[in-house]
Amino acid sequence: MTGPDSQASRVGHPQQGGRVAVVTGAARGIGAATVLALAERGWSVVAVDMAADDPHLPYPMGTRAELDAVVLAAKEAGGQAVPYVADVRDTDALRGAVAAAVDNWGGLDAALAVAGVMTGGVPLWEQSVDEERVVMDICLGGVMNLARAAIPALLARPEPRSGRFLAIASAAATKGLPMLAAYCAAKAGVAGLIRALAAELGSSGVTANAVSPGSTDTAILAETARLYGLPEPGRFAYQQPVGRLLKPAEIASVLAFLAGAESGAMTGSIVSADGGLSL
Repeated sequence: MTGPDSQASRVGHPQQGGRVAVVTGAARGIGAATVLALAERGWSVVAVDMAADDPHLPYPMGTRAELDAVVLAAKEAGGQAVPYVADVRDTDALRGAVAAAVDNWGGLDAALAVAGVMTGGVPLWEQSVDEERVVMDICLGGVMNLARAAIPALLARPEPRSGRFLAIASAAATKGLPMLAAYCAAKAGVAGLIRALAAELGSSGVTANAVSPGSTDTAILAETARLYGLPEPGRFAYQQPVGRLLKPAEIASVLAFLAGAESGAMTGSIVSADGGLSL
C-alpha cells in the first residue's frame, strides 16, 4: 500500500516559525536520525519509507513498525510528523508525500533524499542486472524522482524563498570501491545531479546540496561488511582517521544545518561528513 494510511487527515499547522520537510528512507539509519534531528529543531516532517522488502535485495528493509516508531519519537522530540509509505522509484507516490506535506502544513521548505540500498559483492560483469538496477533506481533514480516531485512545491513558496533540496551521496562517489561498482556509480551520479540542480535553481532561493558520509553504523554498512566477508561492520573503522564508525545522528546534524535558512550561501556543494575517509 502506498500512502499515509490513517494519517491522511490534517495534523495541524507547523510550529511558530517552523519549517516543513519530506524525508525519504525514514524508517531507520540516517533517514530516521534526520527525521529526529529536524523534529528537535521544530520541523514538521513527512517521514517516507517503502516499509517493505525488495526481492532483489538479500537483506531486510525497514518496516512499518520502525517507521511508526520514528514518527512517535519525532513527536516526543517536539516536532510534528506523519508516516507515509512510498517507494522512491514511484514518482507519483512521492508526489503524494509532497502533497501530504502541503495539505497538512501549508507548504514545503525542504526535501531530503536519504533512501539508499546496497548490493554487490562481485565484479560488475558478474553482478545480476536486477541487482544493479535496484541500486541505481533507488540510490540515484530515487533522488531524481524526489526532485521532480518536491522542487515545484519548494518553488511555490513566496519570495524570498529558502527552500532546500538535499541528498545523501557517499565517499563512494569519488573513491572506487571494489565489488560495489553500481553503488559507486549511483552516488557519483547523485553528486553530478546536485550540481546540475544547483545551476538550474539559480537565484530562485531554493538550493541543492548533498552530504557524503563515510562508514556509518547503519544497515547498509552491515550489508557491505557481509559482501566483503567481514565478521562485523566495525572493521571499517580503520579506514577513517577518526578511528571509529560514524553515528547516523552525526550525519543527520549536517543535513539539518543544510536544511535551515542559515545555509543559504551553499548550493551545489557535496559536503564530506566522512570521518576523514576521503583524505
